[in-house]
Amino acid sequence: MLRYIEFVVSRLFGTGVDTLVLWLCSTYVFDTYWGDYVVSPIISFEFAVMSNFLCSYSRIDNRCAADFWRRFAVFNVSSALGFLVKMLFLLLFEKIFGWSVVWCNLAALLISGLFNYFMAEAVVFGKKAIIKVRK
Repeated sequence: MLRYIEFVVSRLFGTGVDTLVLWLCSTYVFDTYWGDYVVSPIISFEFAVMSNFLCSYSRIDNRCAADFWRRFAVFNVSSALGFLVKMLFLLLFEKIFGWSVVWCNLAALLISGLFNYFMAEAVVFGKKAIIKVRK
């Protein structure tokens, strides 16, 4: 349970990073629709993924550069899959219930958050994770 709470706290931090970077990019860097609505969200998503990864990676023993980048690549892919899961459920909830985007997003985040947690534990960071350190 403690690990899940740590996961939630790190993801809340990641959400703050995502929001800040999105605001900075869309306000000060880009001034086109494409930049604001496509490029900025991708950049902010990657910053959030990196901050979430760094929070989680700190608990790994026997760290090395190769292990860091290998785990980060898998974490990034699993986070992108989580993002797609979130979008799928967001759109599904809107179609089924007709809720506003905020409520659909919150409900979808609950599901994608569980997906992301289990992916991180099973594939990237857990004791039985697929990725192992090679010496």
